[in-house]
Amino acid sequence: MPLGTEIAYVVYQVNDLDLMESFMQDFGLLTAHKDDKSLFMRGAGTSPFLHVTLLGDENKFIGAAIRMESMEDLHELAKLPGSSAVTKVDDYPGGGWRVRMMTPDNVQIDAIWGQEPAEEITHRPPNPFNAGHVKTRYNASLRPKREPGLALRIGHFVLRVSNHPESVKWFDERFGLLASDYMCVPGDKSQVIGTFLRMDKGAEFVDHHSMLIVQAQVTGVHHCSFEFQDLDSVMGSHDYLVAKGHRLDCGVGRHLIGSQIFDYWRDPFGFRVEHYTDGDVVNEDYEPLYYDVFADDTTQWGMDPTRDFFE
Repeated sequence: MPLGTEIAYVVYQVNDLDLMESFMQDFGLLTAHKDDKSLFMRGAGTSPFLHVTLLGDENKFIGAAIRMESMEDLHELAKLPGSSAVTKVDDYPGGGWRVRMMTPDNVQIDAIWGQEPAEEITHRPPNPFNAGHVKTRYNASLRPKREPGLALRIGHFVLRVSNHPESVKWFDERFGLLASDYMCVPGDKSQVIGTFLRMDKGAEFVDHHSMLIVQAQVTGVHHCSFEFQDLDSVMGSHDYLVAKGHRLDCGVGRHLIGSQIFDYWRDPFGFRVEHYTDGDVVNEDYEPLYYDVFADDTTQWGMDPTRDFFE
């Protein structure tokens, strides 16, 4: 079975590339490439880009890409119904090869392999933290700033789908994703309506989830999420975005499922984007849990989302 290794990027279409670029720079991404028809934003890591915006009349989410282990994986995916042939990438920075597919709800998903890595951008290490019983910072003070943070990488994205079991099966068959935890109808653990999916790397620890597939009345993207170095980076960026007048959606808080410290914002076109840090990592020994709670019960501390957050 083909195995995905990480989320590579997400793709949107909007009617103003300059407006998207300005927001994303405030949010914590850096411009990797821009022309009259497209915008590519990157983070500190070696991925050539993490967020793609194409110019068009309609503002919409187009899809995402998942990085694969090998060219052989691409050839296996190309055999599946609805898949494109393996094609060379000549329209995105970094090149490589891809197979293009459409989910049951017509979201474009690319499987990609062979991108040329970008040079990593120098960034600070995590700030040492003096917990009650464990001190790691001696004879030194912290001076974090209220400024744009720097995204390290894209961590996950969330899809709202019309048929939850069908969509979970679609991603599992193509990318070998594993269920970490489940969201259920509140009060009824027998009715699963959301599945947190992670990459399968056996005994190696990976992010608690790279995707969440959730049943919803309106299909499409719910949000995409970028990992930041630590809490100081999230909070400094939060205050900077407030000062710039950007629209806060929900944050800061700590999730119940996955434990991430989160901060959700809306870009100028209404799409939800998230900063996060301090998320769970799990491996093959992790046993999935079933959560039968409302959306506003999924925050352990901080700002609660509205009850209809995932609808």
